Amino acid sequence: MTSALLTDRYEFTMVEAALKAGTADRRCVFELFARRLPQGRRYGLVAGTGRFLAELTQFRFGDAELAWLRDGRIVDDRTVDWLADYRFSGDIRGYAEGEVYLPGSPLLVVESTFAEGVLLETLALSVFNYDSAVASAAARMVSAADGRPLAEMGSRRTGERSAVAAARAAYVAGFVATSNLEAGRTWGVPTMGTAAHAFTLLHDTEREAFEAQVASLGPGTTLLVDTYDIPEAVRTAVEVAGTGLGAVRIDSGDLPALVSQVRAQLDDLGATGTKITVTNDLDEYTIAALRAAPVDSYGVGTSVVSGSGHPAAGMVFKLVARQGADGEWVSVAKKSADKATIGGRKAPVRVLVDGVATTELVRIGDGGPGEGEERPLLVPLVTGGVVDDRWTGPQGVQRARDHRQAAVDELPPSAFRLGRGDPVLPTVYE
Repeated sequence: MTSALLTDRYEFTMVEAALKAGTADRRCVFELFARRLPQGRRYGLVAGTGRFLAELTQFRFGDAELAWLRDGRIVDDRTVDWLADYRFSGDIRGYAEGEVYLPGSPLLVVESTFAEGVLLETLALSVFNYDSAVASAAARMVSAADGRPLAEMGSRRTGERSAVAAARAAYVAGFVATSNLEAGRTWGVPTMGTAAHAFTLLHDTEREAFEAQVASLGPGTTLLVDTYDIPEAVRTAVEVAGTGLGAVRIDSGDLPALVSQVRAQLDDLGATGTKITVTNDLDEYTIAALRAAPVDSYGVGTSVVSGSGHPAAGMVFKLVARQGADGEWVSVAKKSADKATIGGRKAPVRVLVDGVATTELVRIGDGGPGEGEERPLLVPLVTGGVVDDRWTGPQGVQRARDHRQAAVDELPPSAFRLGRGDPVLPTVYE
């Protein structure tokens, strides 16, 4: 399926006008970045790179798309003919997926002709704005969980395509599984799931429901115990599955109190190895509040797929340099109030002291040898139109997940505070 029309009309009208003006083939550098983080956030997490690269390979105009553009007079015939041969042939570098980012970090750098690059603006922003918002929220939840596993289960709280993207982004950020099967099939995210309240309500008694589930999934399954009376359900669950019952799930109520009561009851019944998972409109704050409770794992839905109140990461896609008519490179920048940009090619590095990140240093130009411990942040993603497949498919997701762990491990402890505060690292230009 083509991704070529997952975009805004003005990308096409700009190409048409540039073709007429003779400027469509000027070499340009575009950057994707966030002007700021959501209020109170200490850092962001890059996600969506593998999805964007997959969409880029499908950015093609077939006969149906070209006919629709022509018949709807979206652009003129010359532009339609140009689009028929469209293949991105430029270079793209970016922060590795799973990387930490700060305000001003050039997450994606597209170098190509104006016409080739500008067509990718909306596609890139729609992917990175959503996926990075989900991953950034998920990373806060992972920190709040303090080593206890989290599962993403928010498919029913967002669009059907966004659900797959959210599951992927949450996994990159450190979640261990998703309830979404398409995310498992397409991206290799581990899937999980057992039964909802409807399964209990289907049966004449709770015991019959538990017996049916255990007969199908074995005693290591997770039984949902809050449909009726929780203490009675816990007792029945252990009677049905035995003391080897895998876990019980609580989806309502005063979780800190209930979890402690259920843990005590399970231990009294001899089910000392049975785990407790909770799933009740959790976010990073409720997860942190449960840190002292005997919770073994969490299931998160609405908050993670909505970016925990910030469903878009606030990223923009701007032209920062171009070749002039004489072939010389010119830095360009907006000067609009509150929306000014910094022109020129950039070479970002993360400055570290004894392995701990201290600064996001963005050098204007091609960069050069620095002083002290520095980690370059841009990696090649597309070279001469050819996608680097290390960042694509399920293997790209695992690569991003591994990189996320390494990048987060470099941050100072203040990065993980949930209270309001400034970005954990300053962004410095030189």
